Amino acid sequence: MATIKPFRGLRPPKELVEQVESRPYDVLESEEARAEAGDNEKSLYHIIKPEINFPVGTSEYDPRVYEEAARQFQMFQDKGWLVQDKDEHYYIYAQTMNGKTQYGLVIGAYVEDYMNGTIKKHELTRRDKEEDRMKHVRVNDANVEPVFFAYPDNAALDALLKRYATTEPEYDFIAPIDGFRHQFWVINDAADIALITEEFRKMPSLYIADGHHRSAAAALVGAEKAKQNPNHRGDEEYNYFMAVAFQASQLTILDYNRVLKDLNGLSSEQFLDALRKNFTVEDKGTDIYKPAKLHEFSLYLDGHWFALNAKPGTFDESDPIGVLDVDISSRLILQDILALGDLRSSKRIDFVGGLRGLGELKRRVDSGEMRAALALYPVTMQQIMDIADSGKIMPPKATWFEPKLRSGLVVHKLK
Repeated sequence: MATIKPFRGLRPPKELVEQVESRPYDVLESEEARAEAGDNEKSLYHIIKPEINFPVGTSEYDPRVYEEAARQFQMFQDKGWLVQDKDEHYYIYAQTMNGKTQYGLVIGAYVEDYMNGTIKKHELTRRDKEEDRMKHVRVNDANVEPVFFAYPDNAALDALLKRYATTEPEYDFIAPIDGFRHQFWVINDAADIALITEEFRKMPSLYIADGHHRSAAAALVGAEKAKQNPNHRGDEEYNYFMAVAFQASQLTILDYNRVLKDLNGLSSEQFLDALRKNFTVEDKGTDIYKPAKLHEFSLYLDGHWFALNAKPGTFDESDPIGVLDVDISSRLILQDILALGDLRSSKRIDFVGGLRGLGELKRRVDSGEMRAALALYPVTMQQIMDIADSGKIMPPKATWFEPKLRSGLVVHKLK
């Protein structure tokens, strides 16, 4: 059963939220953060991308950079740009993209739930990336940015969220860059707080949707603090880390597409012939063609779009991994034909989130930068949950969630 708790959030005053909030640290490069922060000293980038406070080219892993994060974090508190709530709360965070709104509950997730598998993951993590985020959590003694969870649909929580949605939010703004609406409510009512805690207690599992490295880092630092504390009781704040949990059915997962630098020495016709072993191949002409269903792929090659449909017998419907389009394309195209090796490290492939649209695939191929592009039908949240429940791991670069959580709306201090 899932254990959660409310917490005393550290938040910007209402009139400052649009100056403080930012995109998450891992969706932009250092120089993009430097440009977006500009001369805004209140931008959270000074804490989550603190290398922008050093000369161009300074490594984000320089020890001085972590120290600068802590200095900035303290300064934000000293100057009143981040102020801690007097009482423990849950919070509601809503995001609206293309007319659709999803409502998340901001919670303190239990470290032990991550360790024992109640909080389930579907991706592998890299130790170097974990350690980077662990250093950031340690030096600030806080979860400055949330992780992104999903939970099974729950009627009682849905009713609560809908009730709050009719009231005036604490924050309400349109974010630059993405252009999406972000709203935020503070839950003060003790009965509502108790209901949320109890409804989560009934859930057998929570699921990491996005932010596997942040989740691992936050949990590992919490466990580290417990081990270092000779008087550890189990109710200390470091036993929890900050997450925004959304009902699974509300989440939007976009396609996560591939662009290919070469065809492994094959001509275009040889490549298409090789594809015909496991796919039906249909030339769709020069207009952009988007996959319309599972097991259909869209290939852009030599100015034409092709529909590729996986033939029966090329995947196992009973295998939660083998049935995924990302697995089918990886096995039968990227490995069998193109011999790309480890997709996480190969320099012959790049990945493009679906928010950019298939026009971005066409642009990168037409420019000569890439030789071909492959578009996939999006993974479903149910597929992710099935894989997590089975204890298996998804192939790399399988999911792209939008909208991304904005950082800086609330911070969780570990004491």
